[in-house]
Amino acid sequence: MMESSYVPYLRAHLQQISASLSTASCAPPVAEEEECRDEAAALGLKMLAIAAILVSGATGVAIPLVGRRWRGRGAAPPSSSSTGGLFVLAKAFAAGVILATGFVHMLDDANDALSDPCLPAVPWRRFPFPGFVAMLAALGTLVVDFVGTHMYEQKHRSEEEQAAAANGSSREDIAAALLEDGALAARGDVDGRDGGGHKEDAMHIVGMRAHAAAHRHSHAHGRGSCHGGGTYDTHAHGHGHDEEPSQSRHVVVSQVLELGIVSHSVIIGLSLGVSQSPCTIRPLVAALSFHQFFEGFALGGCISEAQFKSSSALLMAIFFAITTPAGITVGAGVASFYNPNSPRALVVEGILDSMSAGILIYMALVDLIAADFLSKRMSCNPRLQVGSYIALFLGAMAMASLAIWA
Repeated sequence: MMESSYVPYLRAHLQQISASLSTASCAPPVAEEEECRDEAAALGLKMLAIAAILVSGATGVAIPLVGRRWRGRGAAPPSSSSTGGLFVLAKAFAAGVILATGFVHMLDDANDALSDPCLPAVPWRRFPFPGFVAMLAALGTLVVDFVGTHMYEQKHRSEEEQAAAANGSSREDIAAALLEDGALAARGDVDGRDGGGHKEDAMHIVGMRAHAAAHRHSHAHGRGSCHGGGTYDTHAHGHGHDEEPSQSRHVVVSQVLELGIVSHSVIIGLSLGVSQSPCTIRPLVAALSFHQFFEGFALGGCISEAQFKSSSALLMAIFFAITTPAGITVGAGVASFYNPNSPRALVVEGILDSMSAGILIYMALVDLIAADFLSKRMSCNPRLQVGSYIALFLGAMAMASLAIWA
C-alpha cells in the first residue's frame, strides 16, 4: 500500500522533469521583436558584431601581454613607474567590470531564465536555484583554486629538487676544490712560501660571503616595509616571498578566470546569434565590445603575471578572443531551428549563467580585487590606492549601466 501511494508522487515529478526538458516553444513571440524582425539586416549586424567583438577582445587581452614582453626586453621608458601605475588602475577598472558582469548581468539573466513561466513551478520557482548554483560554483572555484595551486607548487618543488640533485655533484666538486685550495694555502702559509697571500685571499672571500649573507638577511627582514615617499621595496631577496603570490597561484588564477569568462561568452554569443531582431542586436554590439575589451584586459594581466611560455599565452589569448564570435557564428547557424524559448534552453541557459556568475564573482573579489587592494604596493601608495578604488567603482558602474541595453 505504501509503495502504491508513492507512485502518483513519483509520476508527477517525472512529468515535471520531462516538461523542463521539452524543446517545444511555450512562449508566444514578443510583439516588438516581431515588428523589428529582419533576417537580412540581423545577419549583417551579426557579421559586424563578430568583427567588432573579435577586435576589441583581442586588443584587450593583447595589451598586457605586449607590455610584459616590452618590459622584459628592458625597453621600458623612463616613466615606467607611471606606466605600472596606469596598468594597476586599468586592472582595477577591469576587475569592476567583471564583478558587475557576475552580479548584474549573469545572475540576473539566470534568474530570468529559471523563473520563466514556461518552466514548471516545481521545482524552479519553489527554490532559488540561480543563487544556489552560483554559490556552488563559487565554492567549487575555491576548491579548484586551492587544489590547483597546491599541485602546481608541488610540481615546481619537485622540479627544483631534481635540478638541485642534478647539480649536487658539481657543487660537491667545487666544494672539494675549495677545501683543497684552502688546505694548500694553509700549508703554504706554514712553509712561508706565499707570504700569506693565499690566506688573505681566503679571508677576503669569507668576508665577501658574510657581507652578502648579511645583505640578503637585511633585505628579507625589510621586505614589505614602506620606505620614504610611499614606495614599496620590490628589490628584496632571500626568503621573503610571502608578500607576493607565487607563480603557481597566478597560473591557476588565469586558467580559472578564463574558464569563467569563456563559459558566459558562449552563452552571450549564442543569444546574440539566434536573434533575428536588429533592434535587439544593435545595442549589443557596442555593449559587448566594451565588455570583451576589459574582460580581455583583466585576463591578459593574469596571463602575463603567470609568465606562461609565449605559445601558451598566445593560445589562451586566441581562445578567449574567438569564443564570443564563435558563439555568434554557431547561433546564426542554428537560428532556423534553435528555440531559445523552450524549457530545455531556458534551464541550460539559467544553470550556465548561474555557474558563470559564481565563478566571476569569486575571481573578481578574491583573485583580482583582494589580491591587489590588500597588497603592500597598494597600501604603501595612498595615491595609487585612491585611484584604484575610483577605477574599480567606475568599472563596476559602467558595466552595470550597460544592463539598460544588454
